[in-house]
Amino acid sequence: MLIYKLINKVCAFLIVAISLLFAKQALAVCPVCVIAVGAGVGLSRWLGIDDTITGLWIGGLIISLIIWTEKWFDKKNIKFKAKIAIITLVYYLLIIVPLFFTGILGNPKNKILCFCHFYLDKLLLGIIVGSFTLWFSINLYSYLKEKNNGRSYFPFQKVVMPILLLIILSIIFYYLTK
Repeated sequence: MLIYKLINKVCAFLIVAISLLFAKQALAVCPVCVIAVGAGVGLSRWLGIDDTITGLWIGGLIISLIIWTEKWFDKKNIKFKAKIAIITLVYYLLIIVPLFFTGILGNPKNKILCFCHFYLDKLLLGIIVGSFTLWFSINLYSYLKEKNNGRSYFPFQKVVMPILLLIILSIIFYYLTK
């Protein structure tokens, strides 16, 4: 059984890694990133991976969708007050509220000790950390590109950096929640 789970996890990782090789164009937060994050969420739930890891990918997906939607509004020249705040609130509510009402989020058996005697839902912790990680990696990419005269250091850097950071955190969370 353990070998079967390991083979599934390796295959899932290879599918995501190979899909990155066929990425065509990297946009602000490209569709390949969003698809890779979405695939990561589905695969992690299907493989029975801990909810902190699933939450990382959900958080990354939410940030990707927020930025993608903002760029779409800008491209269509749609402007309104507090655009980013409203988009952010809508996406977090669209994801978190259904998870809460279906019992996936807020389950008392699905808590993790974060700070002294403070418990947090594993999925919510993952969403928070994953959101921050993707936001940080996007800003880090922009900073590195600016330092390199507007050029990436390697092909598909914009895609690799966020996904790589989420993979690294997934591995760390895997060993922390064992």
